[in-house]
Amino acid sequence: DVMTQRNDIVGIDLEDDIEDIAEQLRHNPHTRLPVYKKHIDRVIGFLHIRSVLSSINEPSFHKQFITENLIKPFFIPANTSIHKQMQIFKAEKQRIGLVVDEYGDVQGLVTLDDLLQAIVGELIAEEPDIKKQSDGSYLVDASVTVRELNRVTHWDLPTEGPKTLNGLIIEYMETIPDPGVSIKLHGHVVEIIQCDDNTVRMVCFHPDH
Repeated sequence: DVMTQRNDIVGIDLEDDIEDIAEQLRHNPHTRLPVYKKHIDRVIGFLHIRSVLSSINEPSFHKQFITENLIKPFFIPANTSIHKQMQIFKAEKQRIGLVVDEYGDVQGLVTLDDLLQAIVGELIAEEPDIKKQSDGSYLVDASVTVRELNRVTHWDLPTEGPKTLNGLIIEYMETIPDPGVSIKLHGHVVEIIQCDDNTVRMVCFHPDH
């Protein structure tokens, strides 16, 4: 389960004293937090910690600094699949959301990073290196050879240069791309899913509608 369960959600309760809230923000390891009144079902938005960092230690720091910097809360229906959640996050340009049941009660919290890690883990666990999704996209381990990718997909990516997909992408971009970046690679829309150690690890080829 990629979701942070309701009881484990870390958030800001605006009913708390401002001194306690400031202390919580100083020692918070997360980049975004839900903000609510009394309990998580009364969430009023998400706070990007960076937006208030410079004000936390000011004597004039008050709750209005928080409410003025809130991002509209984003909700995801419970039982939505990981891949569907990913599509929703991308379409709505969101990085964090609250999972709610049919009554609107919060069940948990999920982030874009959680989803990316789950998709990568799912692919690694299930094999193969090239996995076709129900929406027609392909999740691909970038260490796969270009020849193998062409064989499985019946594409015609160039094979006279780099041997692996990772090499082909880096040659094309002339840099190590960041996760979330999309490119057009020899006619195919490719989204970078995971990179590390100067290597592209996982990508998604999207259908070119």
